[in-house]
Amino acid sequence: MEHPLEQFHYCPKCGSPHFGEHNAKSKQCRDCGFTYYFNPSAATVAFILRQRKGGADAAPEEWELLVVRRAKEPARGTLDLPGGFSDTDETSEEGVRREVREETGLEVEETEFLFSLPNRYPYSGFTVHTIDMFYRCRVHDTEGGRAMDDAAELLWIPLQKVRPEEFGLGSIRRGVEKFLASFSI
Repeated sequence: MEHPLEQFHYCPKCGSPHFGEHNAKSKQCRDCGFTYYFNPSAATVAFILRQRKGGADAAPEEWELLVVRRAKEPARGTLDLPGGFSDTDETSEEGVRREVREETGLEVEETEFLFSLPNRYPYSGFTVHTIDMFYRCRVHDTEGGRAMDDAAELLWIPLQKVRPEEFGLGSIRRGVEKFLASFSI
């Protein structure tokens, strides 16, 4: 696969075509001296659970996971988890709260960082390298919510029926596999 820096042919500062390899992580302009380091974009993903029955010690089969059906490409129509790119001047926790609100209308009360995974996200013919940060989120009202923004549909799926292969994006699929393998309340 082509290195992501190969997608950039002109200096983003002065527009010069003399924009070449500086090292494995950067390109440098021979005209203005600007050095561009290629780093991943920050993205967030939310695991939101609700209990179907039982008490505080409910078994995994008594829990449901909130998933969304993707309304847009890439992977339109496949399952996904609420989330998206973090905005400038926003913490990752603020980003996951905002993305959950935009896609589901639900308000996140608590976030717990779980793990991160690198990802390549195809967007408008461009490969965006991301670092996807997965959070377990508690929301105020699991009965509320509606599909909005990038979500075509909201679904509560019992954990034992969640199938990672139904998730269309690679890092989400891997994240769901990792979450299910280590699930604990």
